[in-house]
Amino acid sequence: MKAMTWDNPKSSPNESPSPRPLSWIVVFLGVLALFLICASGILASYPVGSTVRQYFYGIDRSRFYDISVFPVHESSTDVSSNGSLDLVDNEPSSSDRKVAKTATELNSQELSSESASSEYTETSTDKVDSNLHAQSDLTSNSPLPVAGTISSNVTVNVTIEAPTSAALMNDPGTLITTSNDTSKSHPDSVSTAVPASFNESYSGSVNSGCNLFHGTWLHDSLGPLYRNDSCPVLTQMQNCQGNGRPDKDYENWRWKPFQCDIPRLDPRKFLEVMRGKTLAFIGDSVARNQMESMMCILWQVETPKNNGNRNMQRFYFKSTSVTIIRIWSSWLVKHSSEPFDYAPEGVDKLFLDIPDEKVMEFLPKFDVVVLSSGHWFAKQSVYVLNNEIVGGQLWWPDKSRPMKINNVEAFGISVETMFTALAMHPNFTGLAILRSYSPDHYEGGAWNTGGSCTGKVKPLGLGELVENGHTNAMYEQQVKGFNHASKKATNGSKLLFMDITEAFSYRHDGHPGPFRNKDPNKITVRGPDGKPPPQDCLHWCMPGPVDTWNEILFEMIKREFEGGNAS
Repeated sequence: MKAMTWDNPKSSPNESPSPRPLSWIVVFLGVLALFLICASGILASYPVGSTVRQYFYGIDRSRFYDISVFPVHESSTDVSSNGSLDLVDNEPSSSDRKVAKTATELNSQELSSESASSEYTETSTDKVDSNLHAQSDLTSNSPLPVAGTISSNVTVNVTIEAPTSAALMNDPGTLITTSNDTSKSHPDSVSTAVPASFNESYSGSVNSGCNLFHGTWLHDSLGPLYRNDSCPVLTQMQNCQGNGRPDKDYENWRWKPFQCDIPRLDPRKFLEVMRGKTLAFIGDSVARNQMESMMCILWQVETPKNNGNRNMQRFYFKSTSVTIIRIWSSWLVKHSSEPFDYAPEGVDKLFLDIPDEKVMEFLPKFDVVVLSSGHWFAKQSVYVLNNEIVGGQLWWPDKSRPMKINNVEAFGISVETMFTALAMHPNFTGLAILRSYSPDHYEGGAWNTGGSCTGKVKPLGLGELVENGHTNAMYEQQVKGFNHASKKATNGSKLLFMDITEAFSYRHDGHPGPFRNKDPNKITVRGPDGKPPPQDCLHWCMPGPVDTWNEILFEMIKREFEGGNAS
């Protein structure tokens, strides 16, 4: 059959063997092979990939791979595990002592939970007063919702950059709405060391009209700005990877404002912008958390000299004469454990209308101060205003008469007192930044009543936040006190509000949880009865989300020192 004979090429009447198509195929393959060989040689000489990355991100990633990492010391101090939440600082680790000879004195200014008679006494355990966080309004443990806020710069003799609740913006002032800005990609980087050439390719400040505080968290495979083992000053309780936390994707999320991108923090650029200046972090152990984050970032390019003493931690960067300071101030106002009126000795008395004397003593020497507080207002204390006892937290002997001030209101008054003192200090003309209330993420109870953040491994998504009444109340009182203080400015200082509360309400994954110490036998999962292990859902892992605070801080500093549209 004809069809059958066509199946055989040799017997097909229409097909005859011809070498021509085969020869063309051979020629084509030869040309292709020659092209690939030439192209490989060209690419070896001119790495297009890194050139493209540099065009888009402002950095050539290929330059990172031969970078040596600074010598690191594995922290070996173990923190005893118990059911208490650490709101005080612990004794410096062995790695701290290797880094600085005076490390045994670095944290001595912090309060012990057992003895609050001296502002600069500390304990070597993570035990905290059993009354801490026990008030009834802390039983609401869900995260803060995305609050309806106004993005604004309020100018009342000073510049205030604060997206605040509309209900709190009734005070007169000039509202300046933010302008739209095209998004910029952040510079490329890696999670190990930072090269000397990093500063050359820095992408600069974002547009001054960009609201830094409203945005979303995006996954970033580039990872953090440092490793937990590349920072000798990292407190062990925040060293989540060093304490055995099995997951680490919480390190790989970046805060993305809706209107722009915040560049990855360039430590060399930071030191250059702050040349000759002093930055002070003032507050409680969460303020320490932020200070150590900044130190970990800067440590990647220069090892500072430790000039600390019993009154403050002090690190000096010789290349640019920059000093980073930390002062412990748990309430930001004067406090004493001495007897006062009918309040006995041993109970902390907070003089809500008197700023912390230690802060005021050193204030004129600071160019930038970052203040934060709030969580210690859950601790047992007595509130004194105009030399009169007006309230107390977990302390009120006369049940027959109501208190005039509760702990949330006392917090707002303390903020107003401290920032009024800053705004009216005759010898302070620097930049004062109030970091907003840092949300905790205890679910199912408070820190001492079974609250937990165990197993949280990624940020909450948009629309997943649940209202936390206590966080809302503390935030609103903080904003109120700050706004009132800003109107009293008589010096050349600037007061800015750094609003991280909303953004960090999404980050229930960023806390140490049960990974607070190196104990290999520590409990990290719920027991057979469902009881969660002892854990910390207040402080932040390092590296982790807390590093974003300092990226935002640097943007605010650049806007003031370099001008609004620096690039």
